Amino acid sequence: MKKNILITLVAVFLGTTLFSCQPKTEKAVKEYPMFWTWIGYNAEKFDSVCQSLSELGLDGIVLKANSADEYRQAIPVANKHGLTVYAWWWTINNHQIAAEHPEWLSVNRSGYSIADSMAYVGYYKFLSPIIPGVREGICKQVEELCQVEGLEGIAIDYHRLVDVVLPTTLWPNYGIVQDREYPQWDYGYHPEMIKAFKEKHGYDPREQEDPSKDEKWLQFRCDMVSEVANLVAEVVHKHGKAMSASPFPTPKMSSRMVRQYWGDWNLDIVFPMVYHNFYTEDVSFVADCTIENARDKNEMTTLYAGIWAYNTPEMFATMDAALNNGAQGVSMFTAEEIKDPEIRKQFKVYADSARAARKANGGVVKATYPEKADPNPFNHAGVMKVIEGRMQKLIAEAAGKTELAPLALGEYELKEEYDITKRYEVTDANSKQTFDVYFYFYGDILSGWNLYLKK
Repeated sequence: MKKNILITLVAVFLGTTLFSCQPKTEKAVKEYPMFWTWIGYNAEKFDSVCQSLSELGLDGIVLKANSADEYRQAIPVANKHGLTVYAWWWTINNHQIAAEHPEWLSVNRSGYSIADSMAYVGYYKFLSPIIPGVREGICKQVEELCQVEGLEGIAIDYHRLVDVVLPTTLWPNYGIVQDREYPQWDYGYHPEMIKAFKEKHGYDPREQEDPSKDEKWLQFRCDMVSEVANLVAEVVHKHGKAMSASPFPTPKMSSRMVRQYWGDWNLDIVFPMVYHNFYTEDVSFVADCTIENARDKNEMTTLYAGIWAYNTPEMFATMDAALNNGAQGVSMFTAEEIKDPEIRKQFKVYADSARAARKANGGVVKATYPEKADPNPFNHAGVMKVIEGRMQKLIAEAAGKTELAPLALGEYELKEEYDITKRYEVTDANSKQTFDVYFYFYGDILSGWNLYLKK
């Protein structure tokens, strides 16, 4: 199969591994900057930071400043270094509105408001998106930002509800397991939300034996989040600016995890946060998400990929996984962390080559990729390698040893299946140890895993 120009150029410089799949045609899109980063504003350091980002090869930044005036200060500096600026703006997790109206904060299935009970971390101040005052307050803030000359777009973030499920690698941080939806993490039960749902559907979702299985209730909350996103889009587009967002990995994943089906949003550009280190710990997650996103995004939306910045060649593998499967560029969290001189040099070559290839292709990254990602975990060699490495460590720890012994694994036997979880059992013939291996599936892809040594 003929390789596209972008991948050929990048492979020459970086020796990357290419994907081979079924062809899919890309529609012509507006040519936005191709390499971005999320970044916070620090007036004292901003000029030198922008210079460093430009030298790295970036051409866009999603900037978190505190006010319209700070954006007015920052934009000329960024533009001087050839960087396009979008405002990185938190919407539903909105500290200003929450401080003025704590009664508008979200409520969980157990009946507790964030005003009275912390959800994971103190900076979570998620509001109920159905309340008119919340919508008006968010749109008013965005309207003020849109008055800033030189600001090219708005990138909304935290435009969702509280995580009913965290990425699997974060569970140990809170001493939790979220193999299904649990009441204390399931938000969106503000009285006004319940009232509106009852008026539309004729019943209280809390009356269901398991509200997490109520598709109407899930869709209703997703719709309320989408309505606010599209109200913001109206404001942004009225001012001739680009509307963008930094959502969870895919529309189907995010609808279950945070009630955020961003495929319904009127976005010009999207930066889904496909951080593989939070989920399967293998770059195949980036490819899987991007394939699903290319299929499920709004037709008007140009797809990018939000990736984790590394000082290792792994970063180039994640960019390949995105650009080979439908993304038109990437944004990194955060490019300031790329400090290794050799990695910086390679990144500049990669970025310049990719932009040149995109230009040669009429402003579009042309790639071939399948219509659907493979959800079978046993077909993900990188994921299974990480899992087996974890097994070796657990076996060594149980034996009080430091050296890792080879495995002789038997067949993985499916023992249990519920909600988004499949539990397998497998035994290592060498150590005689047996493991429970859990795989989690949100949407159409492998979204995470866990394993435990059976006692």
